[in-house]
Amino acid sequence: MVETSTRGGVRRWPSFGVQVLVGMIVGVLLGLVARTLPGGEANWLAQALHTIGQSFVQLLKALVPPLVFTAIVGSIAALRELRNAARLVADTLAWFAITALIAVSIGIVLGVVIQPGLHAGVDRAAAALPTTTGSWADFLKGLIPANFLGLTASTSQADARLSTTLSFNVLQIIVAAIAVGAAAVRIGAAGEPFLAFNASALQIFRRLLRWVIALTPIGTAALIGDAAVRYGWTTLSSLGAFAGAIYLGLALVLLVVYPLLLAAHGLSPLRFFASAWPAIQLGFVSRSSVGTLPLTEEVTEQALGVPRAYTSFAVPLAATTKMDGCAAIYPAISAIFVAQFFGVPLHFSDYVLIVFVSVLGSAATAGMTGATVMLTLTLSTLGLPLDGVGLLLAIDPILDMGRTAVNVAGQALVPTIVAKRAGLLDLARYRSGGADGEVPAGAVAA
Repeated sequence: MVETSTRGGVRRWPSFGVQVLVGMIVGVLLGLVARTLPGGEANWLAQALHTIGQSFVQLLKALVPPLVFTAIVGSIAALRELRNAARLVADTLAWFAITALIAVSIGIVLGVVIQPGLHAGVDRAAAALPTTTGSWADFLKGLIPANFLGLTASTSQADARLSTTLSFNVLQIIVAAIAVGAAAVRIGAAGEPFLAFNASALQIFRRLLRWVIALTPIGTAALIGDAAVRYGWTTLSSLGAFAGAIYLGLALVLLVVYPLLLAAHGLSPLRFFASAWPAIQLGFVSRSSVGTLPLTEEVTEQALGVPRAYTSFAVPLAATTKMDGCAAIYPAISAIFVAQFFGVPLHFSDYVLIVFVSVLGSAATAGMTGATVMLTLTLSTLGLPLDGVGLLLAIDPILDMGRTAVNVAGQALVPTIVAKRAGLLDLARYRSGGADGEVPAGAVAA
């Protein structure tokens, strides 16, 4: 929200974090009220919450393709000014793998110890084949852009009516942007006008982002309220052990692993979370790493002190391939759940396969239904029944909030650690949370 003043003696709006927290509380209350109104999910309040929430998410998603494209093209050009650019890229990918390895290991341990598949209050009749599946072939084919913008169209028929929807594959956009940026740099002076135009376009999209982010408290209230109406919390009862294992794993990664990694690099965990919290909050309520990407990039650069040239490369890449929640914790525990539920014994080699898929296959979630695709990819690699996915879909929206929050935190964490190790991190900005200069777009609306 917009500040009413910047000087003492005049009232201001509460901080952005407080506004989002209030939005979450209001959303829960509105959702509970909507559940008591006649008409169920079709009553006016439930419909209003759903419409407002989805409109907010659509605004975020609309900005993602141009932001990703212009940011990566700009970062390719800016990397010329950084020494050891190739080493930065290699270190980034290495830390993606390291943190994913830690996360999937925690998931395996929790799945073996808690044994959620042996404590499920559902029967096998509830099992159903998933509508979306993942495969290594689809992942490899997905790397090749179908068109310049990475857009795809699908047409479906319902009640004798045809409807066409457009979607975009972020991984394809990244591949295309890297190629275009590299070509623009390679041709020298002839590419400078294009790079200048790209830099101008990037600033325009950043300004649009600030305006959309100002609506976050309202969008938060609507999204949380919509979740309360549609899913509630009673659905957790039949799969309580599974949901508890997932959220315990997410908490261990977010509140133990990440702080330890930060502390090992001489960085304050409290300062990190204070700076990254707006993006983590938005990830929780929007359930979209891609939709949160613009804000994640803003806080990483402006509040955590990671150089813009590196942030513009690392964060968009992380938003599609760095998913400790969706691609490590969740598929590990879920695969063990399915094996236990159907009585399929897992051996040491199977756990090694789970680790392999999580560390190397998380990019397969890019541009698709992340967690479901990653889970089906894991199950098919292990030879486990895909029917088990149907058991878990009832509570997936509730789990997805926590998964995405951890994803977003990791997407800001890795660039911060790599920048610190490379001596590129602005420690003064990190310690002040950006207070000495620009503020994150999520803090105030311009």
